[in-house]
Amino acid sequence: MATHLDLEEQEQLDALKHFWNRWGNLITWVLIAVLGAYAAWNGWQYWERRQAGLAAVLFDEVERAAQAGDAARVERALADIKDKFGGTTYAAHAGLRGARFFDEQGKTAETKAALAWVAEKAPNDGLRAVARLRLASVQLGEKAYDEALRTLEAGFPTSFVALAADRRGDVLLQQGKRELAAAEFGKAYQGMAADTAGDYRRLVGIKLNALGIDPDAGAKAGAAS
Repeated sequence: MATHLDLEEQEQLDALKHFWNRWGNLITWVLIAVLGAYAAWNGWQYWERRQAGLAAVLFDEVERAAQAGDAARVERALADIKDKFGGTTYAAHAGLRGARFFDEQGKTAETKAALAWVAEKAPNDGLRAVARLRLASVQLGEKAYDEALRTLEAGFPTSFVALAADRRGDVLLQQGKRELAAAEFGKAYQGMAADTAGDYRRLVGIKLNALGIDPDAGAKAGAAS
């Protein structure tokens, strides 16, 4: 009986050896790849958290410097966060905060540079869209109409399309292109939901009224038909 069991164990051992000789290297490499990927993922997560934490410190420095009215500190902190953590959301927000500060200080060139950087480098479409809209407003204030229209040519996320149309209407109106401006204001008005953009939508409606257009005429005509 013992001999029979010994033979079974030997057969199982031989089968295991055969299996390992055939598949052992593959299993080892798969395990190495899986464990390596897991370690890399943990390392990446740690690195991202560390980057975000360090970037948050520099964002706070930009905020404190802006509140203190210290333009030199704002410029240094903004340069640091762009250089070291340019791919983070904190860097994009710092750029927007710096741009607002520079605008309040009348530093137009610095304002445009900060906004242009965010418009190009921000890690998500929403922040890039905000930067482009603000940049177009600054360019409009400078009467750099063609530049403003080029800034607004870029694609915008759905939630920003109406705002971009309104801004294009402002630029075109300043150029004396009333019909084109009215068309853009119309797009903006129709693209804004009355329940979520009420005040802004009414402002766009006032612009259309000033151009002799009833902003609700199209909707009323459709309802009547």
